[in-house]
Amino acid sequence: MKLNLTVQPRFRLNFRPLVWVLLALMGIAFVIAMIRFANGIGPVTNLSNAYPWGFWISFDLFTGVAIGSGAFVMAAIVYIFELKEFQPLLRPSVLTGFLGYIMVVVALLVDLGHPERIWYMMIHTNHTSVLLEIGICVMSYLTVLAIEFAPVIFEGLKWEKWAHLLHKFIMPFVILGVVLSTLHQSSLGSLLLIEPTKLFPLWWTPILPIEFFISAISIGMGMIILESSLSSLYFKRGLELHLLEKLGRAVPVALGIYLLVKFVEIFIAGDAHFLFTSGLMSLLFWTEILVGVIIPMALFSSKRIRQSANGILISAIILLVGMILNRFNVSWFAVQHADPITYLPTFMGNNIHYWPSLSEVLVSVGIFSAGILVFGMAAKYLPLFDNEHPQHAAGD
Repeated sequence: MKLNLTVQPRFRLNFRPLVWVLLALMGIAFVIAMIRFANGIGPVTNLSNAYPWGFWISFDLFTGVAIGSGAFVMAAIVYIFELKEFQPLLRPSVLTGFLGYIMVVVALLVDLGHPERIWYMMIHTNHTSVLLEIGICVMSYLTVLAIEFAPVIFEGLKWEKWAHLLHKFIMPFVILGVVLSTLHQSSLGSLLLIEPTKLFPLWWTPILPIEFFISAISIGMGMIILESSLSSLYFKRGLELHLLEKLGRAVPVALGIYLLVKFVEIFIAGDAHFLFTSGLMSLLFWTEILVGVIIPMALFSSKRIRQSANGILISAIILLVGMILNRFNVSWFAVQHADPITYLPTFMGNNIHYWPSLSEVLVSVGIFSAGILVFGMAAKYLPLFDNEHPQHAAGD
């Protein structure tokens, strides 16, 4: 009797066309980043003293942090509110948040330069700066997310004892993560409070931190639905539609609160006359409200749409597009900058002096591609989904 002693490798990359595309985009971004580090920021961007914030800040920082909010939303649902039925959505959400924050950090290293000095903020501190709080929260929350995701890695390595041990002590880290993410999501709004004369009145408000936090909850639920739907399609696994349908019920409530807070503040501040008389600014505002709030509220209020795999996915995409526009508006489109010749303030609609270079876009696309690739590898080689790992109750 002849024995077949051929050993199949446990880890094997499947280089599909999509993987090659992602690797190519990552390689291009890496080359551009090396050019930036070697020759400065000028050769790879269209940023200037008049426009120090542009595509990188709007897309990589403000949007990147927002799409990572699904992790704290789902952690709060499962662990703090003890809705254990949503457990199947937890691990992918934590991974998405973890990768989102890593991508933010990598992008900021390219934007700011001198990555070897990232730790300087801890010894050369400015205690009056909101950026200090943001930096500390990002570092701390990344550490917490790494701890929350560690059991998945341990289980993938068959280190069940370590995974079980970490599950027994996970609750304090989950609570800390929710607190840190709450602070961080809102503090991005606090960062813009120094711009009362630069950010257009339809967006600037002293309660920007509150608006940022409320909208982050909606974005988090949208990202959970998007991630779950797309991973179901790509990895040909079952879709937790019954859970997504229940999650979708909460979206109109969160969006309704956000809409109420936003418009009440505008009328109280006496800025209502800007709603229809501000040209491009009015158009951007109503596009954001219509796409990011009104349409998603109507869609998610329909039980038929929530119970449709395609319907709930399209609704989540519309929600995210509108909310991402909000992040672009507050950090770029609705911010007035100094004219490079006269150094007088000018809004985007009157005089545009900046448009992102191809290099800026390619760096962000490459970083985003890396996140997609890592998520795909984790889904393929780690027990990321509910039917692939043993159940652990919080505090077991």
